[in-house]
Amino acid sequence: MGISSSGMPRTIADYLKQLRAALRGADPALIQDALYDAEEHLRAELAEQPSRSEAEMLEHVVGSYGAPEEVAEIYRDQEIKIQRALRPPPLPKRRSWVGRFFGVAVDPRTWGSLFYLLLSLATGIFYFTWVTVGLSLSAGLSVLIIGLLVVVLFFATVRGLSLMEGRIVEAMLGVRMPRRPVYAQPGRGLLQRIGAMFADVHIWTTLCYMWLMLPLGIFYFTTMVTLLGLTVGFLGLPLTMLFGRDWLQGLYVDHQITVDWGFGQHIPGWGDAIAMCVLGIVLLFATLHLARALGRMHGYIAKHMLVPRQMRGEG
Repeated sequence: MGISSSGMPRTIADYLKQLRAALRGADPALIQDALYDAEEHLRAELAEQPSRSEAEMLEHVVGSYGAPEEVAEIYRDQEIKIQRALRPPPLPKRRSWVGRFFGVAVDPRTWGSLFYLLLSLATGIFYFTWVTVGLSLSAGLSVLIIGLLVVVLFFATVRGLSLMEGRIVEAMLGVRMPRRPVYAQPGRGLLQRIGAMFADVHIWTTLCYMWLMLPLGIFYFTTMVTLLGLTVGFLGLPLTMLFGRDWLQGLYVDHQITVDWGFGQHIPGWGDAIAMCVLGIVLLFATLHLARALGRMHGYIAKHMLVPRQMRGEG
């Protein structure tokens, strides 16, 4: 059994402090998961052995659960497997810019990012509505006793939604997010819990993230739908020319639709249709590159706002 240089932990707080120190430099999501699991296990053991002090319980439990350094090593090993699962399969290296440009289509993260950006409008509307209504009810009922319960329940749902959003981000964007919440300290009264919630910076950054999701969702969804719509229109022009040329000819005459590639205005023909189709192919792959870049950017935003500062080593 490994013992840390600072000695055997005498309290649960000491154990968690040593575990955090042993995990220094690890992914913040990993640290949050490890601390939650450890605290939940230790407090459950303490509740089952009320006659023992924390020091006696820890001396007994460390032998089975493991010293902080041992637990940290186990979690680091598990994290390697998690990162391998999140990492997309290696793609063949493409030295030419043409290969890199068109190779984006075989990257699974590209499609995950695209689906997330299209989904973000729905999730953004839901998050924004939930937070706005929840804060309004909490503020309006705060003068009543029941209002305190509403505040506690609302903040609890925010934490739950934060974990749900983290799972979506991890699955679609490949960014490691926490699987466990921050452990709520037991033995606190209702007023103490409310005070701790209001003082928790993580709660407010999560609320800001959910508010921010609405404008981001509108931007993501509008951008992707517009670009994909243009792409489909350009790619479908040859088919339209092939099967609906009479309809197009009437449309050209009625509305005087012409194109100009720099060689003078003229009614679109097969050459124009093929050129637009090629342009649609280029636009499709450019859209996929943009989707992947926006997915990476949003993953960074989610990681920064949904993971507590103390897990990221910022306080």
